[in-house]
Amino acid sequence: MPNFDYEAPTSLAVALELLAQPGEVRPLAGGTDIIDQLKSNRRNADLVVDLKRIPELSSLESNGSGLRIGSAVSCTDVHNFTAKNSGYAALSESSELVGSIHIQNRASVGGNVCNAAPSADTIPALLIHEAIARTASASGEREIPLIDFFAGPGQTVLAKGEILKELVLPAPSANTASAYLRFIPRNEMDIAVAGVGSLIEVDPSTKVVTKARIALASVAPTPVRAYAAEEYLEGTAIDEATINKTANLAVQAAVPITDVRGSAEYRKELIRVLTNRTLTICLERLA
Repeated sequence: MPNFDYEAPTSLAVALELLAQPGEVRPLAGGTDIIDQLKSNRRNADLVVDLKRIPELSSLESNGSGLRIGSAVSCTDVHNFTAKNSGYAALSESSELVGSIHIQNRASVGGNVCNAAPSADTIPALLIHEAIARTASASGEREIPLIDFFAGPGQTVLAKGEILKELVLPAPSANTASAYLRFIPRNEMDIAVAGVGSLIEVDPSTKVVTKARIALASVAPTPVRAYAAEEYLEGTAIDEATINKTANLAVQAAVPITDVRGSAEYRKELIRVLTNRTLTICLERLA
């Protein structure tokens, strides 16, 4: 591991000053990604800035307008909080899948987002809940729809000295359900070969879908939305045939590669199956 300086500020203002310094300055929200990257020489750092002690980044709250997740809040805390606060089932499920329990206790959902791995489990759940990324830098703050946050594998649109401050998810409307599923070769501690998050809002009297969101992981350079599938499903009465058609359309958004963990065609089939299953789970949750 390269030598680097370490700072653990307790205020956001001081952290942003440190992050704006020249050289390779890396933020640390949980450390489960960056420490491994430094050890394997995939990243360099002159300075590592630990964000865990900054109150604004450790806030987790829900009110009538939605859910706010500070970028340093652990996956465990997000899972426990959303499991008790209905409306964000997909996020509760996905935040419980990030590595082992030990990793979940340390890793943050914000860090999972900023690592920008196409296979990241929490990102599809955040996308279907239409999360907004609020960022901060020494020059000010901005809001970015999460779907526009990713620039490529391991890359985001964050500028030098800019960090993710929090993720903001609007409150789900009534008669809404969500679900997240992934496929992995082993039961735990593995990376998704493919993952799907689905959310639907259904008119209970007609079973017509009034809102649909479907997001895919590990089948493109960045997490993607299945827009064609969403557009088909919205305005349609949901049943088994509709779900099958939607699942087939979701495959169109997948542009996977073939690697040692699975072929491109295998990943497309997984998207079809997982979309079908997540939509079925959503429908069951609305029953």
